[in-house]
Formats: sequence, structure tokens, C-alpha cells
Amino acid sequence: MKKLFVLFIALLPFTVMAQEDGIGLRLGEPFSITYKKFIDDNIAIEGLFGRAGANSAQYYRRSFENNLPSPNAFYAGHNVGNVLSFNLRGIYHEDLSDELNIDVGYLLGYVGLGAQLRTARVDYAYTDATITTVVLRDNRRNIDFGPEVFAGGEYYFDELPISVFAEIGLFMELLDRFGHLRLQGAIGVRYLF
Repeated sequence: MKKLFVLFIALLPFTVMAQEDGIGLRLGEPFSITYKKFIDDNIAIEGLFGRAGANSAQYYRRSFENNLPSPNAFYAGHNVGNVLSFNLRGIYHEDLSDELNIDVGYLLGYVGLGAQLRTARVDYAYTDATITTVVLRDNRRNIDFGPEVFAGGEYYFDELPISVFAEIGLFMELLDRFGHLRLQGAIGVRYLF
């Protein structure tokens, strides 16, 4: 076991000479586990799975009012839970190390395009004009789907099998509410293998 550990440490610098596949944690919107696979030196694909933030209260109120459970229903409130997100992305990278005079490690700038699927459980409370004293409930699943564009930078350490990244992006809904925009961003870390 000790020899295997020494061999791993000795080979560690050679494992991070070029862009490599990585798995990690993305902190932001959405908060996700990320897996990135390079297809060649400049192109990668990435999958994200995690928890996303809920949309605004006005977003869910409008959804309720556009699809009333009964003709006399009046919105009283809502709770949102179990918001999940799945992203699949294509990414183009450029090495920015020389332009920024980075001598230790290297920095890749990137831009990309992807698709995002978001799902949330929404529990509505409402009243009915025909039954004035009773608060009624309506449980729904809100599903949003659409493209996202993003840009960021990822720094690869020379002597550690990790990279750190930061990015910002924009998600636009095609399904559920066409044209609704959501600004997203994150920082994160990946273990390279």
C-alpha cells in the first residue's frame, strides 16, 4: 500500500500536464455536482446535477393565475420545494496563460452553450369564492426547460490534481414560460483524473 501511495505521488505531476476529465462541486446557481470530459484540447462536454434556487414569488403566482384549479379560485400563497436541475453543456476553451503572464499552472477561458431542465414542487394555497372560510390546496410540479449560455475561467494547478473555476451565465425558458430569463453564476472545484 505504501509503495502504491509513493507511486501515485510520483506520477501526480504528469497527470495534470493537459486538460483532463474532472468531477467536482459547483457552488452557486444551480448548486451541483459537475462532471467535465474533454473531447480534444479545446472542446469539452459537461453534465451538472443538483439543486437550484426557486423562481420569484411573482413567477409562481402568475403560474397559478394562468392555470386556476377552479373558476372562482383566489391565490393565497405558495411553498416551493425540491427544486432540481440537470444541465448538459458543450464548452470551448482557450489557454489564457501567456496573455496574462501566468507562469505557474495555467488558466483556460471558456464559453459554452447548453440545455437546462429544472423541476420544482409547488404547493399552492387558495380560497374559492363559493366556499369563503376554507383554504384549499393545489400541489403542482413546475418544469422549466431551455438553453443557457455561459462564460468563465478555470485555473489548473501544476502540482495538484485539481482545478478551480468561476463562471456566469444566462438561462432562458422555452417550456413553461417562454422567454423568462434567469441570471446564473458559480464558483467551484474539480478533482482531475
